Amino acid sequence: LTERRVAVRLQGLLHPVADTLKMIWKEDLRPAESDRLLFGLAPTIAKFPALVAFAVIPFGSTLCFRDGGTRGALDWGDLAQLASAVDRSGVCRPDQIAVPLQVADLNVGLLYIVAVAGVGIIGAALAGWASNNKLALLGGLRATSQMVSTQITLGLSIVGLLLVCASAHMLEIVDWQGAHAWGIFVQPLGFVLFLTAMACATKRVPFDQPEGDSEIVAGYMLEYSGTRFGIFVLGKHIELVLSSALVVTLFLGGYHLPFLHAGGFDVAFGGQSLFKMPLSHLTVSAIHLVTFFVKVLVVLWLHAFVRWTLPRFRYDQVMHLGWKRLLPLSLANILLTGVIVLALDGAGPSVQGILGWASDISHAVVALALLVAAVALASWLLEPPERRRFLRSSSARFAAAAGGAKMGKTGR
Repeated sequence: LTERRVAVRLQGLLHPVADTLKMIWKEDLRPAESDRLLFGLAPTIAKFPALVAFAVIPFGSTLCFRDGGTRGALDWGDLAQLASAVDRSGVCRPDQIAVPLQVADLNVGLLYIVAVAGVGIIGAALAGWASNNKLALLGGLRATSQMVSTQITLGLSIVGLLLVCASAHMLEIVDWQGAHAWGIFVQPLGFVLFLTAMACATKRVPFDQPEGDSEIVAGYMLEYSGTRFGIFVLGKHIELVLSSALVVTLFLGGYHLPFLHAGGFDVAFGGQSLFKMPLSHLTVSAIHLVTFFVKVLVVLWLHAFVRWTLPRFRYDQVMHLGWKRLLPLSLANILLTGVIVLALDGAGPSVQGILGWASDISHAVVALALLVAAVALASWLLEPPERRRFLRSSSARFAAAAGGAKMGKTGR
């Protein structure tokens, strides 16, 4: 028999396309005793919240276009008239048209996300109940109770950030972090609580009890196949990207880089500028756009790292974590943040100056960390090929380097 090998093309990017086409053409089965309407509606309801929540996430700075027609509205002719430079604050002039890189610019965008995220609970519950399967129903109940226990912490963990930024507008929260300090520095406990609650709410490992294959086969998705199963999987991946984008927007500065303003780079400490590099509006906007997506990729890698590292918790451990650990800590974080905010509001100018220095130092720490990460990445990419071959060599080469393998009595 001849062995046939299929080469991997485009670094394996064609494989997901082939898997998607295969899943679409698979037979779509439905249990005979299931609820026909709710069984078909559940995957769409589960995917819907993750899609609509992206509408309020800003993925770049506001673009300023010159109003060629002086009509105050952007048309096709204005797209080629991007302003060459803008003020350090990034605010467009009155004769310019401001276009935020955001689908829906809501002044309560953060509250909108919290409200929409709760709808995903209905999809998992309907899928478990409508399947008319005991294991699927058990998975739906697990998903519902787990998401309810963490949705409360998810909402309370961002209250401290609302107190600090004094706004629920997503773009204003991102700009506040760019002007002061990233959310991870002003709300470290809130960052940990939010990251843990998002992993639990999206049912990611180690919080995948609703789909535990060693316990309940596949949970609320047990009776789904073909395209409907693909919609559930797609919704889970969209939720993963959404959670990463939210972590970046709320706690990692969004699209901002340290010392990068709308007019260019300006390294300053205590109001004294040390280095300036003016950049065009197009260049700064492109850097902001790339920065946001790179940060999202880093958080996605963090989620994957946790998935590879931690085992699945028991169901009672998840409930204990949600109600007896995360919830009290989130309430304590709100109380502590409120006390600190009230104390700082009544502080004198000397304390405000110290806070300004602290924000500059936080940006310097982030810049230094990014520089070290860039150097480490470059050194890894430029690693000599001989060292790579040594690390990837087989056990036979290690045995030969150690003096050879011992021979048995048969001489083999």
